Amino acid sequence: MQKVLTINPAAKGLIFDLDGTLADTMPIHYIAWKNAAASYGIDFTVELFMELAGIPLYPTVEKLNQIFGKNMNPQEVGDLKEEEFERNMHLTQEIKIVTGLVRANHGKMPMAIGTGGARRLVMKTLEFIGLKDYIDVIVCSEDVSNYKPHPETFLKCAEQMGIDPVDCEVFEDGNLGIQAAKKAGMMVVDVTKYYEVTIGK
Repeated sequence: MQKVLTINPAAKGLIFDLDGTLADTMPIHYIAWKNAAASYGIDFTVELFMELAGIPLYPTVEKLNQIFGKNMNPQEVGDLKEEEFERNMHLTQEIKIVTGLVRANHGKMPMAIGTGGARRLVMKTLEFIGLKDYIDVIVCSEDVSNYKPHPETFLKCAEQMGIDPVDCEVFEDGNLGIQAAKKAGMMVVDVTKYYEVTIGK
């Protein structure tokens, strides 16, 4: 496994996903989804979780309805999941190999976060990992009409940083986010190659 994460010399702006990229929240999100879905007779596997990673809260429930032929109330199930996540989010650790890049480049180049998470929890997560004051541009689920794999999240980040999309480098852990970065014409790094993923183990 590669251990040195570097920035492409051509990059003029950096964009980071949050969950599973800067913050090791994925195991906490997974357990919360697993428990919420279990109440409705759904076996929420790690594979399914990884497939849906990057989709905002309520659209995830809509997707589960499609996959399993259910008629769950997206707000009810989503809120149930989010309450459990919030109860346990104090356990969040930073993913140091990635957060190290943010700390090292703070004040040196424009940086943004592009996430499918809700702003309130995004800010709370950044507080837990000590990055609240490091990144000015944050694009959350409330800020876009089209979520990943659509490139809107990352294109908005580039626009707000004032950087051309081709000059942006995206750091992502989810397949949908990687697709979104490629569609936006950006350089992209799959950060899961740089650290051990232990969801559901």
